[in-house]
Amino acid sequence: MLKRITVRYEGRVQGVGFRFTVVNLAQTLDVAGWVKNEFDGSVSMVAEGAEDQLMSLLQAVKNSHLGRYITNELVRRSAATGEFDQFSVRY
Repeated sequence: MLKRITVRYEGRVQGVGFRFTVVNLAQTLDVAGWVKNEFDGSVSMVAEGAEDQLMSLLQAVKNSHLGRYITNELVRRSAATGEFDQFSVRY
C-alpha cells in the first residue's frame, strides 16, 4: 500500500545541492514525487511510495551531507494519490 509524506526542511538548506541530492537519493528507492525551494528559505518535498521506502528516504537525507544543514524537519503523512511517475525538482 502506497503512502505519502509531505516534508518541510528548515535550516541552511538552499544553495547546498539539497534538491539534486534528494532527487538522486529518491531515484535509488522506489519513490515518486518532487522537491523544491520555498521563498522563505526552506525546502519542501512530497514523496509517495511504500512506507519502508519513504522511511529509508527520510533517513538517507539525514545521513547524507545534507543532515548538517537541517535544523528542523516537519513530516506529515497522508494517503498516496498516485499522481507521480518519477521524482523530480520543481521550480
